[in-house]
Amino acid sequence: MKRDSKFYSWVVVGLLAIVALLNYLDRQMLSTMQTAMQADITELQSAEQFGFLMAIFMYIYGFMSPVAGSIADRVNRKWLIVGSLFVWSSVTFGMGLAKTFDQLVWLRGFMGVSEALYLPAGLAMIADYHTGKTRSLAIGIHMTGLYLGQALGGFGAKIAQDFSWHTTFHWFGIIGIMYAVILFLFLHDKRPEKNISSNSKLKPGVNKIPLMKGLGMLFTNIAFWIILLYFAAPSLPGWATKNWLPTLFSENLKLPMAQAGPISTFTLSIASFVGAVFIGGPISDRWVRKNVKGRVYTSAIGLSLTIPSLILMGFASGYVGVIGSAVLFGVGFGMFDANNMPILCQFVPPNLRATAYGIMNMVGVFAGAAITQVLGKFTDNGSLGFGFAILGAIVLFALLVQLFGLKPKVQDMQ
Repeated sequence: MKRDSKFYSWVVVGLLAIVALLNYLDRQMLSTMQTAMQADITELQSAEQFGFLMAIFMYIYGFMSPVAGSIADRVNRKWLIVGSLFVWSSVTFGMGLAKTFDQLVWLRGFMGVSEALYLPAGLAMIADYHTGKTRSLAIGIHMTGLYLGQALGGFGAKIAQDFSWHTTFHWFGIIGIMYAVILFLFLHDKRPEKNISSNSKLKPGVNKIPLMKGLGMLFTNIAFWIILLYFAAPSLPGWATKNWLPTLFSENLKLPMAQAGPISTFTLSIASFVGAVFIGGPISDRWVRKNVKGRVYTSAIGLSLTIPSLILMGFASGYVGVIGSAVLFGVGFGMFDANNMPILCQFVPPNLRATAYGIMNMVGVFAGAAITQVLGKFTDNGSLGFGFAILGAIVLFALLVQLFGLKPKVQDMQ
């Protein structure tokens, strides 16, 4: 299939959506298998220790994200994506061989390094294949891979219950290794031959920009600082739901983790899918043609939906309240998620986008790592729901920054 055809641009989205699925699946499984692993690794009986294990991945993932973005702007992204998938899938397989808490910590650290290499490269590749007319929809479809991976990760507890947590890690690791071979055969990179910018201080001129010069161009752009701020704040509840929502469902609905895990992750993932693909992506692609701030407004609407959902999520106790709050949060966060890279493309040219998104990812992940550990302490104190409710005020702040601070002048910097 010719890589220049319009149809192949959607093939790329499909191929990378599966990579995104595996990316989140392999990291998410651990959050639902705490109970199954406690018998063999006693340190996991402490919510704070478990929070540390989740956070160590995020800190290393965060530190590596800018490095990964910089690398993706300078090498063939196909090989970077294939290589990272192979490595983190091998690490997933190795998780099933772990016998001590320290071994789990080291393996989660290696997973953080390898998984960080994917997202900046994958999103930048999709942005190059899709222009402003389909960009938010394409990104939204790709992000559904992340949501589905998160949802399937919820079944880790069920599989571990029926077989063993060792077997669960082994099989998902093998699946990822096999898919790396498929990706090797069918994925092709694409680079714009020439980048043109006349509406910003960011004027690349050539495809590859020296690292320090590129960083200087990004950090002297006020809009990029605003994007960093508004991206980081929603990352707090975003990561909180990924890592602690199964626990919250288990506590509020009085369900065993083997049931709460799939219910929570599937509810959130399906809602996020709807928000990204059927609402956020299409609305943004149409709105931006009529109003250059259309993507910003679409994203802001999504964020506004997450505020009441976080409060409800924290204090609801029945099925309707708990599941309803997760649905509302998922729809809103999906709308937000589908528009982050497209909004970035309005301020940053193609040859700096992976670097810029890597920095954004670092800031968001560090915020998420901090809240993961904090919510671990809330859980030990029996007040996890209150912790979720507090996050609503933080999102409100991000929403105001986004609406009044971001003022794009073009639909797309090409």
